[in-house]
Amino acid sequence: MTLTEGSIYSNDAERNCKTGVDKNSLIKPSRLALYGLGLILFLLGILYNPGGWAGFTVFTLAYLIFGGSVLLAAARNLIHGKIFDENFLMSIATLGAFAIGEYPEGIAVMVFYQVGEYFQDSAIYRSRRSIEQLMEIRPDYANLLEAGKTRKVKPEEVSIGAVIAVKPGERIPLDGEVIKGSSALDLSALTGESLPREVAEGDRVLSGSVNKSGLLNIRVSTEYSQSTVNKILSLVENAAARKAKTEQFITRFAAYYTPLVVFSALLLAVIPPLVIPGQDFSTWAYRALIFLVISCPCALVISIPLGFFGGIGGASRKGILVKGGNYLEALSRVDTVIFDKTGTLTHGYFTVKEIQPVTGFSHNDLLHYGAIAAHYSSHPLSVSIRKASFAQPEDKLFTAYEEFSGRGVKVNYNNQLILMGNQKLLTEHNIDVRDDHDHKTRVHLAIEGHYAGSITLEDELKEDAAAAIKELRKLGISRIVMLSGDKKLVAEEIGRTLKLDHVYAELLPDQKVDIIENLEKQNNRNGKNVFVGDGINDAPSLARAEIGVAMGGVACDAAIEAADIVLMTGQPSKLAEAVAVARKTRSIVFQNVVLALGVKAAVMGLGLFGLASMWEAVFADVGVALLAVLNAMRAMR
Repeated sequence: MTLTEGSIYSNDAERNCKTGVDKNSLIKPSRLALYGLGLILFLLGILYNPGGWAGFTVFTLAYLIFGGSVLLAAARNLIHGKIFDENFLMSIATLGAFAIGEYPEGIAVMVFYQVGEYFQDSAIYRSRRSIEQLMEIRPDYANLLEAGKTRKVKPEEVSIGAVIAVKPGERIPLDGEVIKGSSALDLSALTGESLPREVAEGDRVLSGSVNKSGLLNIRVSTEYSQSTVNKILSLVENAAARKAKTEQFITRFAAYYTPLVVFSALLLAVIPPLVIPGQDFSTWAYRALIFLVISCPCALVISIPLGFFGGIGGASRKGILVKGGNYLEALSRVDTVIFDKTGTLTHGYFTVKEIQPVTGFSHNDLLHYGAIAAHYSSHPLSVSIRKASFAQPEDKLFTAYEEFSGRGVKVNYNNQLILMGNQKLLTEHNIDVRDDHDHKTRVHLAIEGHYAGSITLEDELKEDAAAAIKELRKLGISRIVMLSGDKKLVAEEIGRTLKLDHVYAELLPDQKVDIIENLEKQNNRNGKNVFVGDGINDAPSLARAEIGVAMGGVACDAAIEAADIVLMTGQPSKLAEAVAVARKTRSIVFQNVVLALGVKAAVMGLGLFGLASMWEAVFADVGVALLAVLNAMRAMR
C-alpha cells in the first residue's frame, strides 16, 4: 500500500463519502468558475423567482452544477450494487426536495455539501502532506566510489561492502560506517532530534540523515531493501492498513446504520399521514428528507480513521514509528511496562570504572595486559577493555590463545602466560583471587601464575532512564518491571536506582516470554502490557507481548521486525511520549464519536417534530463532519 487515498480511507464506505473534489489538490480554477456560475444562477432564482418553467430551469441548472458529481457517483454505485452511502442519501433527499417544489433548499444542501467537502479535503490533504513529508527522506541516488572515481547510481544498485561518498547537503542513501571524514548529521527526519549529531571515522550512520558539513566516505553495511530509511517508509506506508478496534466498530456500525435510517425515513414519510388524522404526505415527506440528510455517517467514517492516521503522523515526527492504528489504540490502555535491561535502560556497552592492581603491578600494567588478553575476543567486556587501553599488541608475538566460554581467556604473548576472566577461571588454574561477592562486573588477571589484580566494568544507565520511569509514573502506569539475563545483584541494583516495581534476573529468552505471559494474566480487564527491548534475544518477547516496542537505531533487525512500535532515538523516555500521543489520539477520536452522534440525534429529534429545516440538516451532516475532521487534525500536533 502507498500513501494514496486508501491509506486514510480503508474501505469503500469511507471512500464513497468523498466526491466532487480532487483528492490531491484544492479546487481547480475551471471547477471554481463553474461553481461561480452555479452560485449566480442560484441567487438569480431566489432574488427574482421567475416561477414556472423558467424558474425550474434556472434552479435545475444550479442544482446540476453543484450536485452533478454526487448524482453521478450515486448512479455508479447503484450499478455496482453499492446503495447505502452518502451519495445515495444526498441524491434522494435533494431530488425529493425538488419533487415537492423546495428548489432553493435542495440546491442549498448541495452548495453547503460542496463547501464542506472542500474544507474536509483541505484538512485531509494537509494531514496526508504532513505524513508524506516523511517520504522526502527517500534517497534519489548514491555516489558510488570505484577506482577513485564517483558514479551516481540508484541506492538499490549498491551492494554491501561498497564505498559511497556523501557531500555536504546530501542525504545519506544507505546505512554504513564512516571510513573517512567527519561531519555533523541532521537526524531530525529519522529521530525527531533537533541537534545535529557529530560523526567521525568508525561511527555508524543511518540512511535518511542529512550530511550538514564535511565530506564523508561510507562503507555500506546494509542493502537498500533492509536499510533504515526503507524500513521507516514501509512502516509509515503500511500503518493505516492495521485498523484500530474503534475504526472497525465504526465501519461495521455504518454498514447497518445507513440502511436502517433509509428505511426509517421511508416509514416516516408514509406512516404518519396514514395513521394521524389531518396530516398530509408533503409535510412528512419533507421531514423524511431532512432525516435522510442528517443521517449521513461521514463525520464518523472519515474523522475516526483520520484521527488515528494523524496520531501516527504526529508520533512519527517525534521519532516514534507506530505500525498501525490498532497498536496506537492499544498503547493508550497500557498499565504495565516491561523493560529489557541491556541496551534498553542501559547503554548496552561497558566502561572501565575501577582498576585494582595488587602490589607489584600498576594501573597501566593491568590495562596493558588486559588489552593483550582481549585482543582476539569479541566479548563485550573485552571490547571495553581494548577501548580503555592504548596497547597495540602485535599478532606475531601471540603463540597461544584459548577462550573458555563464560569464564575468560588464556593467552601466551611474548613468552608470558596471561589469564583474564572471572574468579572461577583463575581458581581452576590454582590462583588465589580476592572475593568478589558483590553486584559489580569484574574481571581478574594473572601473569605467569601470579594474581595481578582486577578491572571493574559497568554498563551505565542511559541518561534519560530515570526520567522515563518518572514520566511513565506521571501517566499513571501502575506497574513497571525489568527483565534481564544479567546477574541478580546487578539487576536489583538498577531496579533500586530506578525505583522499579519488580526485577527478574538471570533469564533466558524463553523465560522472559513466560514472565510476560504471567504478567499479562495479572492485568486489569482492559489493561495492556508493553515490552521494550533491543536485542535479537528480545525478538520472541517483542512478538509475544500485547505491544512490542523496539529501541530504534540501536535495535537489531529481528527486534525491529518483531516490534509493533519503534523508538528511533533509542531513548526510553520516548515511550512516555508515545503513550501520551496515543491517549491524546484516543481522546480526540472519542470526542468525534460523541460530537457526531450527539448532534445528529438532537437534530433528528427536532426534525421529527417539524422544528428543524433542511438548513439545520445540512449543518448536522456537513458542518459536524467538518468540525470532526478539524478536531481530528489536532492529533498531528
